[in-house]
Amino acid sequence: MNALRLYGTTGKFTWRMLATVLGGQSLCILLGALVARGVTSAADEPGRGTAYLVVGVGLGALCVVAAGSMRRPYGLTLGWAVQVLTLVSALVVPMMLVVGLFFLALWITCLVKGASIDAEMARRENAARAEHDQPEAGDGASGPADRVDG
Repeated sequence: MNALRLYGTTGKFTWRMLATVLGGQSLCILLGALVARGVTSAADEPGRGTAYLVVGVGLGALCVVAAGSMRRPYGLTLGWAVQVLTLVSALVVPMMLVVGLFFLALWITCLVKGASIDAEMARRENAARAEHDQPEAGDGASGPADRVDG
């Protein structure tokens, strides 16, 4: 569970995966905001529907901002805030609980698997770098015998 951080930077692969999750989540949140507006407008509460739409669009925009800031240390914190706020939006549209749980599961999976993939990529890069830096056996000072200069 060491990969479930609330603040800090992540590896390149991890932040790309997290940004992708937040991008998809923003679309679902915007559609959920439209549903909230439609349901409350149909119940003859147009002022409340507009408020739900504005808040939903704000949360969708926060998703986009969080996705864009995944490279920064505070991006991870914004992403967690989006996950919590998506779950809270189920108070208005109950089916947003399913959406929130789905994206929370994706978020946690991307954090855990992304960290392990970043570690494996770093290990392979270090191994390749170490292999490249070692001279081959039998090489003399002049280089390979089949080398032609000129």
